[in-house]
Amino acid sequence: MAPPRPTENQGASPPPSRGLTSTSRMAMQRNLSRRDVLRMMGYGAAVAAGGGMLLAACSDDDSSATTAGGAATTAGGAATTAAAAASMDLVFANWPFYIDPGGDDSYFETSSLQDFEELTGISVEYIEEINDNNEWFGKVQGPLSAGQSISRDIGVITDWMAARFITLGWVEEINKANVPNAVNLVSALQSPGFDPDRTYTLPWQSGFTAIGYDPDRTGRELTSVNDIFDPEFAGRVTMLTEMRDTLGLVMLGMDIDPATATVDDAKAATERMQKAVDDGQIRRFTGNDYGDDLASGNVWAAFAWSGDVIQLQLDNPNLRFLVPDEGLMLWSDNMIIPKGAENKANAEAFMNYAYDPVVAAKIESWVNFVCPVVGAQQAIRDLGAEIGDEDLTALADDPLIFPDEATLANSHIFKQLDEDEERQFNELFEAVIGA
Repeated sequence: MAPPRPTENQGASPPPSRGLTSTSRMAMQRNLSRRDVLRMMGYGAAVAAGGGMLLAACSDDDSSATTAGGAATTAGGAATTAAAAASMDLVFANWPFYIDPGGDDSYFETSSLQDFEELTGISVEYIEEINDNNEWFGKVQGPLSAGQSISRDIGVITDWMAARFITLGWVEEINKANVPNAVNLVSALQSPGFDPDRTYTLPWQSGFTAIGYDPDRTGRELTSVNDIFDPEFAGRVTMLTEMRDTLGLVMLGMDIDPATATVDDAKAATERMQKAVDDGQIRRFTGNDYGDDLASGNVWAAFAWSGDVIQLQLDNPNLRFLVPDEGLMLWSDNMIIPKGAENKANAEAFMNYAYDPVVAAKIESWVNFVCPVVGAQQAIRDLGAEIGDEDLTALADDPLIFPDEATLANSHIFKQLDEDEERQFNELFEAVIGA
């Protein structure tokens, strides 16, 4: 999944901050500009579905995209929504490096936030304070449980944490009349179990979890989740410390739908994992730190996040991201409006703005996750043509950003767990990984 993801298991060490994209991390580590990194990467070159390449056909809907020439000024109706707001302020809490910055480290002189402020007159206080879901939960738990405002109008949290906020009653209902562009949400993300009508959430970015591997090391193309259990790879595979990602993939290999899994299903999956641990099949359970071992060849196959494979290609161009026959896990980081937000209408104005396809394309040009907005793929092509930049245009054909509909349809979102299930699933999982 790309940049380091937040941990959901209290016993595991939390990985680094989530929102830093693979390309921006590489630029920072190697003193390269983002443009240099993009030119080096050759987007999509290592994405494998079975033995072949995963082709990106997806999410194009020309009718929903505004013209590329409006990228710096369009707000998709945000101005009219903002007019009804009680103030002209917006406080937005997000993960670090999770929005386009504008300027030298970007394709555009201005950022999407600057464009929004200029268009609407709303002043945005953008706070990069969410480094871990559980950590942020602990920060806001006191005031929210006491019915007090946390002085944040938008927060971005992962599916399972969004489900927890909804259950606790800590989120405002989104007034869809203020967010007409919500119709641009891709179909695969429209009805998650934790918020089936998207009453409280809208995805900010999404990503995949499946298998990263080196076919030169495995000696063959991989096609299935169950290839991770091939005895020929004993001691050369890793799994993730993220319960939902790892259990979800193991369940898929057992023909269990993670969206409807029971405690008994979790027991069966963890029993299979425990046997693999006992047999020496699994080298270790990791956060984002599996990357060095995978790139160097110490690990041949790993449960992996889609964006990481792009970065790791720079060290090992042979690496591929497998879309297994059984499907893959799909996760999202979601915009929510915390209960008692002082500037709810302004939050909805920004949500509407972010779901304009051209604005989404501009954000995506830097963030590089799975884009949740229909029409953004064509908008990125138009933007690349307008500014004459082939690197930007090439992003439209990256299947890790714009997967085809068949791949999205074969993606699975982990079920919403109630409190008792959460405890039992975590206890079973942590017993296996030694947390």
